[in-house]
Amino acid sequence: MKFSSREDLEAEAPFIFDQLSDFSGFEHMARRRGVQSKRLDALQSTGPGMSWDIGFRFRGKARTLILDLTRFERPECIGFNGESGSFNLVALVTVVALSPKRCRIIVELELRPRSLGARLMLQSARLGKAALTRKFAERVQLLAQELEARAQKARSA
Repeated sequence: MKFSSREDLEAEAPFIFDQLSDFSGFEHMARRRGVQSKRLDALQSTGPGMSWDIGFRFRGKARTLILDLTRFERPECIGFNGESGSFNLVALVTVVALSPKRCRIIVELELRPRSLGARLMLQSARLGKAALTRKFAERVQLLAQELEARAQKARSA
């Protein structure tokens, strides 16, 4: 199952890319929401090979996800591969400069089942794909608004 959303921002593309690649900030934000994450790599710099063990609750059950950074092409592309007990995940975030002070973020997510139970779950989720797509787009829009607010704050400082 694939999801994709795009948002235009009034901000410089390099600034937005730097904000999207602030993985320690995302780890902190996730902890505030009850998500546990642990770095699995020993890399000192940001780049492919970074890996996290992520634990969270979804629909009343504890879930785990191993997430690996697979692409890091400054200033335009960040790619992840993830693996859980039931699903494989591929995520790609692209930043496109539209002008010196304007950019677009494109967020793509693909879930692939790894078991018969996961395949059945995705099949039933396809019946409500419109609602799931709308929720995904709303989350990307909230992220874009947060990034735009950070850019405005950085400009005024």
